[in-house]
Amino acid sequence: MVRAVLAFVRAPQAGRVKTRLAATLGAEGALRVYRRLAEHTVREARAVDAELRIHFTPAAQEQEVRAWLGDGPRYLAQAGGDLGARMEAAFRAAFRDGAERVVIVGSDLPDLSAALLRRAFGALDEHLAVLGPARDGGYYLLGVRMMIPGVFDDVPWSTDAVLARTLERMRAAGVEPALLPTLADVDEAQDLPAGWAEWAVAR
Repeated sequence: MVRAVLAFVRAPQAGRVKTRLAATLGAEGALRVYRRLAEHTVREARAVDAELRIHFTPAAQEQEVRAWLGDGPRYLAQAGGDLGARMEAAFRAAFRDGAERVVIVGSDLPDLSAALLRRAFGALDEHLAVLGPARDGGYYLLGVRMMIPGVFDDVPWSTDAVLARTLERMRAAGVEPALLPTLADVDEAQDLPAGWAEWAVAR
């Protein structure tokens, strides 16, 4: 069974990542948190029996991203369009390259674990799709065995309606996904685990 984990990252540049977090921690503090979270995602994903495909942006900064996250994963430039269009392109590319189970996971999850990723793949043995609900009304993980028509269409990205709309789209296509435990992702300082804010701004 060919499995793939997809992760979206942005080249680590102060002022261009975690901008809402930067309002509290400053650009450099937000960058430190961003790097720590993305490195955690890659570390946990590499512990799973699956190809890790890192979709990065900007497209011209592959070498910087590769130098940061290391050899081993496959690096691909993100497609254009909104988040849904970029995710759809990433899923289609993975299936086109031979994957049979594909999971995309957020890169801002302190509580992500290899065990949770394995659980997602296990759910795909019984379901066509799996979702990991995020505490803010979105989702931190989406896994599928096939492309689901319309699942990325007309989704109000970056709102608390993302999960509900995605479930609606899946059910309209006749798909009832498995659900993983709800996790918190990091968008603002209040989302950080204890001690992280102090660490991020320490000199």
